[in-house]
Amino acid sequence: MNSSTHQELVGFVWSVADLLRGDYRQSDYRKVVLPFVVLRRLDCVLAPTKQAVLDAHKEYKGLAVHDDMVLEASEQLFFNTSSLTFKRIAEDPEQAANNLTHFINAFSPNAQELLEKYDFATHIRKLQSADLLYRVVGKFADFDLSPERVSNLQMGYLFEDLIRRFSEISNETAGEHFTPREVIKLMADLLLAPDEGELSEPGVVKQVLDPACGTGGMLTEVYNHIKERNPQANVVVFGQELNEESWAICRSDLMIKGQDPEHIKLGNSFSHDRHGSRKFDYMLANPPFGVEWKKVKEEVENEHDLGSTGRFEAGLPRINDGSLLFLQHMISKMKPVTDEGGGSRIAIVFNGSPLFTGAAESGESEIRRWILENDWLEAIVALPDQLFYNTGISTYFWILSNRKDEAHQGKVMLVDARDHWVKMRKSLGNKRKQFTDEQITELRDLYANALSVAADSEHPLHGKVKVFGNEDFGYQRVTVERPLKLRFEVTEDALSELAAALEKGRTTAKYEQREALIDSLRPLVGVEPCFKRTEFADRMQQAFAEGGVSKPPPAVTKAVWNVVSVRDPEGEVQLKKGKPEPDSELRDFENIPLDEDIDAYMEREVLPHVPDAWAEKEKTKIGYEIPFTRHFHIYENPRPLEEIDRELKELEGEIRRLLGEVAK
Repeated sequence: MNSSTHQELVGFVWSVADLLRGDYRQSDYRKVVLPFVVLRRLDCVLAPTKQAVLDAHKEYKGLAVHDDMVLEASEQLFFNTSSLTFKRIAEDPEQAANNLTHFINAFSPNAQELLEKYDFATHIRKLQSADLLYRVVGKFADFDLSPERVSNLQMGYLFEDLIRRFSEISNETAGEHFTPREVIKLMADLLLAPDEGELSEPGVVKQVLDPACGTGGMLTEVYNHIKERNPQANVVVFGQELNEESWAICRSDLMIKGQDPEHIKLGNSFSHDRHGSRKFDYMLANPPFGVEWKKVKEEVENEHDLGSTGRFEAGLPRINDGSLLFLQHMISKMKPVTDEGGGSRIAIVFNGSPLFTGAAESGESEIRRWILENDWLEAIVALPDQLFYNTGISTYFWILSNRKDEAHQGKVMLVDARDHWVKMRKSLGNKRKQFTDEQITELRDLYANALSVAADSEHPLHGKVKVFGNEDFGYQRVTVERPLKLRFEVTEDALSELAAALEKGRTTAKYEQREALIDSLRPLVGVEPCFKRTEFADRMQQAFAEGGVSKPPPAVTKAVWNVVSVRDPEGEVQLKKGKPEPDSELRDFENIPLDEDIDAYMEREVLPHVPDAWAEKEKTKIGYEIPFTRHFHIYENPRPLEEIDRELKELEGEIRRLLGEVAK
């Protein structure tokens, strides 16, 4: 694209935005400027066939074939049956509002549907009342956006640039609808890199989905990536978006570039899958981080209950983070590898939570297990922090494929790209770092050669790649028990606790000998504790007999034992059905690698420290997590104590010197 032409186009649009100063907040400029850019582009695109459309409209008005015939005459994917144009509307300032409204209402239903989302009626009234409408229309009437002057590719760049700039001046929306361009470029490169050869073949057809498409930046980048390498490729993009304004912008972007906008659907991808059973070659998304799915809980759970015929068969994550629901949704859209040209590739941006959140057999863990056991996870790439507009936290690319080549089968690559960044000259929201083109190329090459880099200890980037088997991320969550050991004694505190327990208990409150029982035990206060249950039982029976207390009911007896039993490492091991009774307070858990024998692990890691422990194997749970940072952690020896002590003494001396100067 010609840089001067692009800057000229952007400069013109910003001159229109300057007209709004004072009557609109900066964050609202986009609500006027973007719709007018779309409207003017549509006007210019339709200009060559304007008369043919008017003739067809007149000839077929009122007939069932009207829309089809007019659409054919327009030679576009939309039409407008009004004789008005921007220039004619601008020539009559007094009727600008009425004429512009009439012009908008004369568009075909598909164009009207997206124009309605821009709430044109409201802005026409506001601009008219501020005496700005005819000036804005007049400005755009002089703005030549005809395809002969501004190509579809240039139009796409212009629209994307405007979205970015408007996001930058509106902190509350920055990043919500726009992913940094260089991040999308790297993501697209990693997604498509293994298929470069196939994508260059004549007549190749590929379908691409973004189920959280926002304003369509990711779809645009993948489309351009393929078309730049193979202009003859047929790339069809699909998307779904919840936010109406973002949806309208995305559809507008496709429409003004001459692509079919009908594949961009409005709605919640969790509760209303607008793409049904359609499968895709490539899928990518940057879904919102940590967004709850409570509003669609019923629909999601119903889908989960469908099992393998639903989209969420693997499990449901916690209600406050739907990230892994997006991934399951995308996996359900993968083409079976048995199809001709089958199989799919997926790239998605996550924060760190989906890597490890959730204990063994939780929803998150089961989803990770499902993905790994099906050998879909190809790689995880750790990105620098402060890379996105709306968050400074660490983020990761997950790359998945159900058609791994033989070398990658059964393996997962972890790629550490956290040090590949340059500082931005000016921060944009939370974004302070970015990738250069050279870094994107380096990371793309590193990804493509990750297996060989990991195997070559002499490679300069060897430490940035690690390769694991799928099962390496699995673990056995083993319950480790230790026996309950007790001593038995009566104290004043124990008697007070017993009195309160007997009074509050539903059955013990009716026990008539409560006070007598407590009085009979009081002589045992201060007596040496017992370390055998049977001996203490005899001691209590004797005390009850001397106090005239008959055999207490079971509930009272249990309450007595509860207050006289004291945990003691030297106490007697308590038995239950002939086996040591576990002490819940000493219960612990061990995460043991999936391929390791539990007994061998216990013998090596646990029993040397607690010889009386045992593993409750029947309670073992299987979990999966991907502790990325742990695998790349480099241990650093602590500084010698002598060095720290020397520095402290130097600081103390410096403080005394400064205090001495103050006292002079």
